[in-house]
Amino acid sequence: MATVLKIGSDEGPTASELDAIDAEMPLIRAEIDYLDAVISVLDRDPTEVDTRRLRRARRRALDARRTLANRTMGPGEAA
Repeated sequence: MATVLKIGSDEGPTASELDAIDAEMPLIRAEIDYLDAVISVLDRDPTEVDTRRLRRARRRALDARRTLANRTMGPGEAA
């Protein structure tokens, strides 16, 4: 679901654009958590706890992506 924002010099996002952003927030938060987990192990070898954190964060991001796709796809629409 890609929404293109057209913002003029004194315009803000419309209500529908804000609703689209709001609908994507669980995915955005999950992807930020996953990115934080990845960044935390960039300069060192991941421990067992790090590996679990990465796996859980990735799973949450994938779940959020699936939930968003299932919610935005209507009957008969392809992903």
